[in-house]
Amino acid sequence: MSLNFKLYGIAAAVALAFALPAQAQTRADAPATGADKPRTERTANADRSTRKAKDADEERIEAEYKADKAKCDGMKDNAKDVCEKEAKAKERVAKAELEAKNSKNPERAQAKVARVKADQEYEVAKERCDDQKGDAKDACQKEAKAKRDKARAEVKAKDARAEARTERKADGDRTAATGTTKRDTTAPATAK
Repeated sequence: MSLNFKLYGIAAAVALAFALPAQAQTRADAPATGADKPRTERTANADRSTRKAKDADEERIEAEYKADKAKCDGMKDNAKDVCEKEAKAKERVAKAELEAKNSKNPERAQAKVARVKADQEYEVAKERCDDQKGDAKDACQKEAKAKRDKARAEVKAKDARAEARTERKADGDRTAATGTTKRDTTAPATAK
């Protein structure tokens, strides 16, 4: 418990260390909007602050992983392996969520997060199955794989729906720009 508290304290100190110099660099008489600065300088400052925030988040994720992994040190055998897999899975999911947060395409990024979650849950479940023997172990692994495959299929279906929605929107934008409508290219049925 105290190790977690110390790591959170360290993470907070690192976040403050990044925030305080940025605050000290601003002038008291400068306008809050930064209108007196060229556009490229304003975007560069925004990029730097975004990068600092992302770096702080990455450090927080790394600190949490190390704390979670340290909890595993007192364990033995498969319990230790499961604990380490859970810590690694939590880290990978957090990194995927961080990437999604900073992504330009949120739907695709969220699909990636869902895939990473499904894969990491599968890895942890496989490790838990190692405690069992024979048919029980095989059944456990098959169930874990089935859950992962189901989750992947759901992500794929959701991704396909999002892609179709994006295509419909793009088609709508094209027809609005040209002033034409999408026409059916099949020949009309003729009466005989």
